[in-house]
Amino acid sequence: QVQLAESGGGLVQAGGSLILSCTASGRTFSTSAVGWFRQAPGKDREFVAALRWSSDSPFYAESAKGRFTLARGNTKNTIHLQMLSLKPEDTAVYYCAEASAPTDLGATGQYDSWGQGIQVTVSS
Repeated sequence: QVQLAESGGGLVQAGGSLILSCTASGRTFSTSAVGWFRQAPGKDREFVAALRWSSDSPFYAESAKGRFTLARGNTKNTIHLQMLSLKPEDTAVYYCAEASAPTDLGATGQYDSWGQGIQVTVSS
């Protein structure tokens, strides 16, 4: 099973930006879909963005459209989530996940492997 590791989180002021990265070990992403989800305290885990590696066509939650960009890295085991114009409501633990053959990129149950998560805090 692939191991996923997130990096790049931290504390940023509202309006600032961060780039989260997800790196897979054990194998590459080349035959799967990769997604980002987030979970704020007291809330359910929610979809942020995802793409099918072969098509390289990202799919975004409404809350991420126009502010977040998901892109494959230079290697087949890395993906990046660029987050611009961050808001306090973006504060959450962000998780990278991989799915082998999802029918719904936005559904948490479609994903087989998850990273440990990384904290993103946006101060007002």
